[in-house]
Amino acid sequence: MSIRFTSKARGGLAAWSIAAVLVFGLAGCGGGGGDDKPEAPANSSKGSDSKPDTQERDAGETLAELRGPSGLFLKVTEAQRDGGGFLTVSGDLKNDGDKAVNVPAQLSGNETEIIRNGKSLGGATLVDSKGKKRYYVLRDTEGRPLTTTKFPPLKAGESLPVFMQSPAPPADTAEVTLQLPMFTTGTIEIAG
Repeated sequence: MSIRFTSKARGGLAAWSIAAVLVFGLAGCGGGGGDDKPEAPANSSKGSDSKPDTQERDAGETLAELRGPSGLFLKVTEAQRDGGGFLTVSGDLKNDGDKAVNVPAQLSGNETEIIRNGKSLGGATLVDSKGKKRYYVLRDTEGRPLTTTKFPPLKAGESLPVFMQSPAPPADTAEVTLQLPMFTTGTIEIAG
């Protein structure tokens, strides 16, 4: 057997095994007709086999309601502290108006690095009045904010699940004030 033939055979075998892995991987992602919901984050208080559902979130407690421009409304349903020192605030951004609205770019804040990554909730801050500190939205190593990004226009009555992650205040801080550009402020209670 020549070296050339052996190289071709190994290359063909590698290509087939990669193709098989891709086929099985894609098959695992398929099905369900496109209405699958993303799985709950690991730090969620729900069981690992439970998937978030808008009905579950609506049934949950409302921590704060912030009113914004053009009928936008942010309903905060969760503020969860995790063991890694982070605080994740989750809720729904809803268009309570009677016509479609674009989410304002001002919600991204005014930092060049965050603005460069498109519309987001990067301008959100949490104020710990007890500890006299302000916590900004975290960014990854490429400067992308750890929040919901790239908002589509919201039709009248439409809502969108959103989140934002920041450093967690000290464990003895139970409440923080959520500030979002162009929105009213709201005090939220921290879980965890």
